[in-house]
Amino acid sequence: MDKQLNDDNIENSMLRFMPMTSITSGTGTQVRNDVYYYTDQIVNICFIGTPGVGEWVLVDAGMPKAAPEIKSVVLDRFGRESKPAAIILTHGHFDHVGGLVDLVEEWEVPVYAHESEIPFLTGEKSYPEPDPTVEGGLVAKASKLFPNEPINLGNSVKPLPADGSIPAPGLEDWKWIHTPGHAPGHVSFFREEDRTLISGDACITVKQDSFYNVLMQSPELNGPPRYLTTDWQAAKESVEKIASLNPSVIVPGHGSAIEGEKLKSGLKQLVENFEQVAVPDYGKYVDKKNLH
Repeated sequence: MDKQLNDDNIENSMLRFMPMTSITSGTGTQVRNDVYYYTDQIVNICFIGTPGVGEWVLVDAGMPKAAPEIKSVVLDRFGRESKPAAIILTHGHFDHVGGLVDLVEEWEVPVYAHESEIPFLTGEKSYPEPDPTVEGGLVAKASKLFPNEPINLGNSVKPLPADGSIPAPGLEDWKWIHTPGHAPGHVSFFREEDRTLISGDACITVKQDSFYNVLMQSPELNGPPRYLTTDWQAAKESVEKIASLNPSVIVPGHGSAIEGEKLKSGLKQLVENFEQVAVPDYGKYVDKKNLH
């Protein structure tokens, strides 16, 4: 990565440490032999690949200043001097790309994201500001502190192929699914063979408008975080798309992985009652009249 790009990013408020945590921070969970997620403060980072067998891929890059912690997990899981074949992003919000600039500079690996996210990853465009007025609890009110500026990865970031494939070794059985609403280029990653879904923030399993639930990570299937979702109709359609895949397990961007009857019934309730369960009653990005 160009040094000037990195120097520019160091001044970016995206790199401020955010004092948020949960009881699962610093812990990891193996969902499949080759799917593992690690919780950095309140957000999950995924690793796809079997330790000691072939290459692996990193999904998202955590909260601001997460690079050292991610590298520590890599050391424990994949060994010294290991680095991913690629980094793939569900989207570019601050809590999913916090360690990205430093990791890309050190590892010099390609980053892939939906083409609609590229402007937010190349310094061209800021996201809409979070909405601290939205219906919700303490976390929503604190969202006014959350950065919305872009990072700048320069030529290191590339658009995901239009055919739904993921151009990384070992991910031939995976595909990306466009699940916008929370962000215009938000994607989820799905493997049909065992119906494993990495949902990012299209749907999560912690009620983020409850500070207690964020802290305790009480599992409960929910729509995307309210204070950073700008298109609720698209978000509703994305949840319907996820349900149509009939996933056997969902690894969310926030909260714990969910499977079995809890997942099945939770998805059914979320789809059937999305407006009541997920959409806030008020907020600057809420227009219930246009939901259908």
